[in-house]
Amino acid sequence: MPDERPYAQLQMIWPERLLGTPPIVAVPPGYALRQFAPGDEDAYLGLMATAGFRSWDHEQIEKILPTVLPGGWFLIEQAATGRLVATAMARHRPIEGHPDGGELSWVAADPEHKGKRLGMAVCAAVVRCFLDAGYRRIYLLTDDWRLAAIRLYLQLGFEPFLFHDDMLERWRKVCEQIHWPASHSGTGA
Repeated sequence: MPDERPYAQLQMIWPERLLGTPPIVAVPPGYALRQFAPGDEDAYLGLMATAGFRSWDHEQIEKILPTVLPGGWFLIEQAATGRLVATAMARHRPIEGHPDGGELSWVAADPEHKGKRLGMAVCAAVVRCFLDAGYRRIYLLTDDWRLAAIRLYLQLGFEPFLFHDDMLERWRKVCEQIHWPASHSGTGA
């Protein structure tokens, strides 16, 4: 009988061995890391649309806001223009497999600023936020085709979380596509 389970996003976790090693938040010159503030909604929605998340609206922001840790919604602003160019959130979001989990969530960057490592900066800021708040389980969800994002997460220190029997093969394919050593295997359920 074929597997009739619905599509499950890939999951990654921050390994326990790195809990005492917060990542460095490196923001390049000409950019500033800051927190989301009231009044940023329209600029944020514009950034999300530019990054390919076109279904975001004010209702989505209101729905997610209660799950964001205090000081956990990071934005990078281009200094010269004041334009928002990257974002990520630290959300308290327990799910199956991560009952006390904090989710690195809704990472987005303006493709016009590619190569500046802005995604790495906002993701590192989120991980530090979780570590400062005492979280021991930090995870993220992603899709097999988000190869650039997956490479960034692996470079930051995240590892695949193997929670279904098809995950090992899916991760093998992803690692092959991004030329990441398969020996950097994940953690089982």
